Amino acid sequence: MEDSKPKKRPGIAAQETGPGPGCYSLPPTVGFVNHDYTRFTSPAYSFHQRLNNSIHLKDTSPGPCYYIEPETTRFGRVRGPSYSMLARPKPPGLPQTPGPGTYSPERVPPPSQQRPPSFSIGSRTKHRLADHVPAPNSYALPTLLGPRVPSKPSSPSFTMSGRRNKGSYAEDLSQTPGPGRYSITNPNVYLCRRPMFSMLGRLQKPSSAFPTPGPGTHSPEKVTAHWARAPSYSLGVRHSEYLMPLVVDPPEW
Repeated sequence: MEDSKPKKRPGIAAQETGPGPGCYSLPPTVGFVNHDYTRFTSPAYSFHQRLNNSIHLKDTSPGPCYYIEPETTRFGRVRGPSYSMLARPKPPGLPQTPGPGTYSPERVPPPSQQRPPSFSIGSRTKHRLADHVPAPNSYALPTLLGPRVPSKPSSPSFTMSGRRNKGSYAEDLSQTPGPGRYSITNPNVYLCRRPMFSMLGRLQKPSSAFPTPGPGTHSPEKVTAHWARAPSYSLGVRHSEYLMPLVVDPPEW
């Protein structure tokens, strides 16, 4: 049985190219934010512009709403544990216990005697306007005819197709193809191919009517093939980056 899974083809080794130097992003070693944790952090300073001399004559301090508690640092609030004390609770008064007239012992049946079971009937429930439970005709049970239910044994089922014209008594034998409908196969298909030649048409005999070039048509002074010249090079097309070099066996001398 053949495996239905697709076969994994080997990839091209030259196609797996790594990223360039610009793809790597190393953490900086300058500053405090995102500093390289493998390097020591040097002290960092910030420079501000020179303040105006008139700033010392004016009261530019923030208001009371901007007061920062001394125990607040950049890592949060750091201070010792604190406790809170509640007020004194009220003294307890006299207990509100029920009096003797609250109980009705005459209504309690004697515990030594048997009594019939008692039931309580509640009030009528509120009528529901809409019942979302499906009706019995909403269910569709699978049929038992044919192989429809996997857990039920099924009887053999048969299908009847229409009458075919081919092979029956109603077949028209005159519609069969005759011998002239078949073409002869070329012998070059199943035998050795014979040599084939092509013949051109007969050339016209040259005459004096043909246009022949005169002496002034040629320019011998433009011919520079016999002169000495510097070497010249030509650039070819760009080859594929996946093209492997040609490796041949060295000759044995």
